[in-house]
Amino acid sequence: MKFQKQKDWTVSIGGEGADLPTDVSKVTYENNSDDYDDFPAGEHYLQLSQTEKDLVELVCDNFDNVVVVYNGSNAMELNFVNEYAQIKAALLCPGTGQSGANALGKILSGEINPSGKTVDTYVTDLEAASTFNNVGNFEYDNMDEFQGDEWGDPSLPTFVNYVEGIYVGYRFYETAAEEGLIDYDKAVLYPFGYGLSYTDFEQKMGSLKVSDGKISFDVTVTNTGKVAGKDVVEVYYNPPYTDGGIEKASANLVEFAKTGMLEPGDSETVTIEFDIEDMASYDSDAEKAYVLEKGDYKISIRTDSHNIIEEEVYTVDQAITYDADHPRSTDQTAAENQFDYAAGDVAYLSRAGKFANYEEATKGPESYSMPEEYKAQFINNSNYDPMEHNDDSDEMPTTGAKNNKKLVDMRGLDYDDGQWDELLDQMTVDGMKELVAIGGYQTAAADSVGKVQTVDCDGPASINNNFTGVGSIGFPSATMIAATWNRDIAATFGQSIGKMADEMGVSGWYAPAMNTHRSAFAGRNFEYFSEDGVLAGNMAAKATIGAEEYGVYAYLKHFALNDQETNRNRMICTWCNEQAIREIYLKPFEIAVKEGKAKAIMSSYNYIGPRYVGGTTELLNTVLREEWGFVGMALTDYFGNFGYMNADQFIRNGNDFALVAYDAGTNYVSDSASATAVKELRRASKNILYTVVNSRAYDPENLQTGLQTWQKLAIGIDIVLAAGLIALEVLAVNRLKKRSEEEGKQTVNSN
Repeated sequence: MKFQKQKDWTVSIGGEGADLPTDVSKVTYENNSDDYDDFPAGEHYLQLSQTEKDLVELVCDNFDNVVVVYNGSNAMELNFVNEYAQIKAALLCPGTGQSGANALGKILSGEINPSGKTVDTYVTDLEAASTFNNVGNFEYDNMDEFQGDEWGDPSLPTFVNYVEGIYVGYRFYETAAEEGLIDYDKAVLYPFGYGLSYTDFEQKMGSLKVSDGKISFDVTVTNTGKVAGKDVVEVYYNPPYTDGGIEKASANLVEFAKTGMLEPGDSETVTIEFDIEDMASYDSDAEKAYVLEKGDYKISIRTDSHNIIEEEVYTVDQAITYDADHPRSTDQTAAENQFDYAAGDVAYLSRAGKFANYEEATKGPESYSMPEEYKAQFINNSNYDPMEHNDDSDEMPTTGAKNNKKLVDMRGLDYDDGQWDELLDQMTVDGMKELVAIGGYQTAAADSVGKVQTVDCDGPASINNNFTGVGSIGFPSATMIAATWNRDIAATFGQSIGKMADEMGVSGWYAPAMNTHRSAFAGRNFEYFSEDGVLAGNMAAKATIGAEEYGVYAYLKHFALNDQETNRNRMICTWCNEQAIREIYLKPFEIAVKEGKAKAIMSSYNYIGPRYVGGTTELLNTVLREEWGFVGMALTDYFGNFGYMNADQFIRNGNDFALVAYDAGTNYVSDSASATAVKELRRASKNILYTVVNSRAYDPENLQTGLQTWQKLAIGIDIVLAAGLIALEVLAVNRLKKRSEEEGKQTVNSN
């Protein structure tokens, strides 16, 4: 089914700010439009163009043994590989970084044995995907009074409906096949977690052991082939499902492990362990909490999401509800409904009745009007008044005190240590406003507490300083790293980033990027790890830990539900139910915060329902800080204002500072007289100070005066030049003086 009422739009082909076209004929391209004239009308970008078809046929007509190398991170339709007898193999090769392509020839020749697995489901027909009709450009027709600004052009609020609920990627295809909705072999070409090798492996699953709320078992992996190689152990669970009850997918990745290099005939025993509570589902309707329902949980090792090797059963005798009296072991406070408002009036896909509502739920939107109930909750800069959000009971904090405290003295102290209050009392309102307003590629200096300026840099696959032009080497894309299914590689990646950042004088890294591959057409899928939150979250956690080893704080981004680029800064209202928000879109961030101990996060451009993410306390305070225990700072995405971003709103809702290096107007708090505003400025400042003082910036050998390296270099050059000029001037004066003295002597002698 094609988009309904979809407007034409002008885009670049993929990347930041641009998704891939779902109908090439509807798109006007910014550059190289002639390159895309050979797409037949109505086809999408992830099909072969006529030129590509001609190339495949040309090669197959002239060679009997053909290997297709797909150099892309979006899950393209690759059906053609089975349509030509000459095509003997296909190799997935996402972004390799600046050096990774050097290994391609060695892999094709067999010198290196590949051991990666897919991070997405490769389907035969992307137009049949449950998300297809609900990605792209949908603009409200009743929101004229909320006109915004997109890089100087007027814009109206837009929306996207996450109608598929929890049934994203393989969770849909595995469950739909089990319920008889689809023929799996016709719908799926390569399952999630699929990958071949030049050798063969055998995996044997040991019996389940239960202790201290955990399930563990051994898996013995044996190389039964003729060459050395590595294998991946993939562990899934299939929970008990009651028709019409809590939505559940029939396959859910819960753990994975990568073996070392195994020579032919060698074996390795891998121990798998995970929390029983990890199999709980979020019940947003009845219990409004995570629930581990009574019944049999099938735990299996698989070659991929579809093919079971062995399976054991774990039985829950009595349902467990993880409520306020009994939260999950990893939660600081129990998860409770926070996003009821974000479901809107969308009909979500349900497994009930064997997906009886599939056609109705997955069709494109029929109404482009925001319901009045939600329109009344919609806020942008045209109707946000900070005074309406003040609390009369707030007391004005102390400012400008002379306590002789320095930020360096706070290094290593607990966040709740009483000395923080003494330090924060010294800050002035203007100093806090500056710290909050100017957070683009830096954290600003604060003289009142002796805080130095620090440098933050962009690049999920590198470290790039936008001001000096200095950049690190380019690493493989997140998709490539995730395809290794190797936590050690993710950790090494983070360590390498951290080491280079430290050498460059950089304390913050705008990464890892970890949104969900909800759709194959999302333009930044190459920056993100996977369609699966467990895989993505573990990779991000290890990268975060690796960078932290060098004192570099990693900004997890983009938090959250920022899973398409189209209209990303046009007040795009993302409608999604609470179960999918928690189980799918927050899951990778949750793992990276809890296991990776992330200290920084970047909030996203979009709205969740009718609320701008940067102004959503339920996300940035309740879930992130109270439930998950995050201690650190939250930064906006690039602060372009766009008619809806403002500091007054974001500091009152858990966002600490703005990613901009100049006065963009609304990045400065306008209400700085109220007790509420000053209290929130103080809270935001504390989060920034706490994070920075515990970073590499305050390692004794790195303590700076606040000037960046390039600024110091420039000053040093100026000093050298000045010293040289002074020396020349002194030399000239001495010469003139000597000459005058000699002329005076000559005059005396002549007399």
